[in-house]
Amino acid sequence: MALTPNSPNADNSMQSLKQYGSYIVTAILLALAAYFGWTYWQDNHARVDTVAADHYADIQRLNEQINLAAQNPDLGAEAQEALTQSRAQLNEDMDALVATHGDSIYAWQALMIKSRQQSDNDDFDGANETLKQALDIDLGDAGLEAIARLRYAKTLLAAGDADAALSEATFDMPSSFEASQQELLGDIYLVQNDQDAAIKSYNNAWELLRDRQETRAVLALKMESLGVVPEPIEDQASLIQASATSEPSLVAETSEESPSVEITE
Repeated sequence: MALTPNSPNADNSMQSLKQYGSYIVTAILLALAAYFGWTYWQDNHARVDTVAADHYADIQRLNEQINLAAQNPDLGAEAQEALTQSRAQLNEDMDALVATHGDSIYAWQALMIKSRQQSDNDDFDGANETLKQALDIDLGDAGLEAIARLRYAKTLLAAGDADAALSEATFDMPSSFEASQQELLGDIYLVQNDQDAAIKSYNNAWELLRDRQETRAVLALKMESLGVVPEPIEDQASLIQASATSEPSLVAETSEESPSVEITE
């Protein structure tokens, strides 16, 4: 049963969505970053700077080690100190890469990692400055620009500047990003207490996902919390299974956002 704005649990649900919805948007943008970063690398592999590539590979490994250590709730004082030192080293390495290879895809990726680290530590002002740096890198790729701009809009919203977030989120973007863009617009309108506009944007996002036969459970929850029951979407996996049952020789599994190699955070 859908929650209406007057239901006893509606306020709690809305508060939870406002608190945790940004993490879901981040996860979606990270998936898109992986795909478009890999596509960019494929299209421009002849111009790869091996020094910058090696530098970025070291940054990525250190970032993964930090993320793994940070998930351990039982770190002792010595381990906590080591983690702090590793984070300081990571920031130093990222700044060095940006300073020496500031117009490269690797600098852009490093800035994405840095902004994520800052956001995770609630340093949204710092994350906004970092993402502005990323937007200033002209890679000639609309997908990478859209990722940085959506991340920038999201951190502006987290910092409490909904008007600035709305300005960034309304830029023209490639069709692959329209569903994420509309969902983020819905989040912004919700913070601005414009429920009608939020519902419209969420519906737009849902219909765009329907065209791609992709479902997002959290988006459905956002809509239900506003009293809207989205029509179920049969995802691609279900369609593939159905096809496999009836015509196994004709099944071809595809995904526009599932690269085999990830080169982002």
